[in-house]
Amino acid sequence: MKVLIIEDEPQAASRLQKILQQVDTAIEVVDKLDSVKNSIAWFNANPHPDLVLMDIQLGDGLSFTIFDHTKIDCPIVFTTAYDEYAIKAFKVNSIDYILKPVDPDDIKAMLTKFRKLNGSTPDTAAMLGNIQHALQSLTKKTKSRFVVKIGEHLKTISVEDILYFYSQDKATFCFTTENRKVILDYTIEQIQEMVDADKFFRINRKYLICDEAFTDIVTYLNSRLKLTLKGSDDKDIVVARERVQEFKLWLDR
Repeated sequence: MKVLIIEDEPQAASRLQKILQQVDTAIEVVDKLDSVKNSIAWFNANPHPDLVLMDIQLGDGLSFTIFDHTKIDCPIVFTTAYDEYAIKAFKVNSIDYILKPVDPDDIKAMLTKFRKLNGSTPDTAAMLGNIQHALQSLTKKTKSRFVVKIGEHLKTISVEDILYFYSQDKATFCFTTENRKVILDYTIEQIQEMVDADKFFRINRKYLICDEAFTDIVTYLNSRLKLTLKGSDDKDIVVARERVQEFKLWLDR
């Protein structure tokens, strides 16, 4: 197996190479690169390896930039020093990663997963999209409160006090922990971009809920899930079929 290491810290790169060759003596590290620039040049001039281990943050920028300048068809495993909160986002988005400092057991598990690919072609574009989505969800500033009009008065509602958002009759509402229904001047789509994705999940076109919003979940037709939300008399709150698996992962984070 030919492996390429892209890592801007020389000690980390050398340690990674040592662990790889300890875990599997058949592994050949074809090169160690330390920058976006050098990586682009290498991929444009050399046969691609069987596997790439790539740090996300390099000295001259994010490694995602490499994919803007060259096509990479081999599987890629990203290494990261992000904290536990970041790892939750990575898991939800089904991203392969190894947390620094690299552990030999993590390398063994990664190689086992790699060998199970059975020669299938990786969907690099989808993987990068998932990674970028995860990183954006970690770095973007989320909304902490909404300003609402109640009668002639303006008041604020903390996002921490909101159980769910929903659309009804071409309007958007939030339902609070105080059992209050309040109209908002945003669409569900806009609110989804404003709030913490770790806290709120879009179960269907109508509902965006927090993890404390429901009292019951039952299996439903066509592998879907039906929810009972606090304070709601809607009897048909169903997690969209295409979102069921991601919803389960979100609950189990």
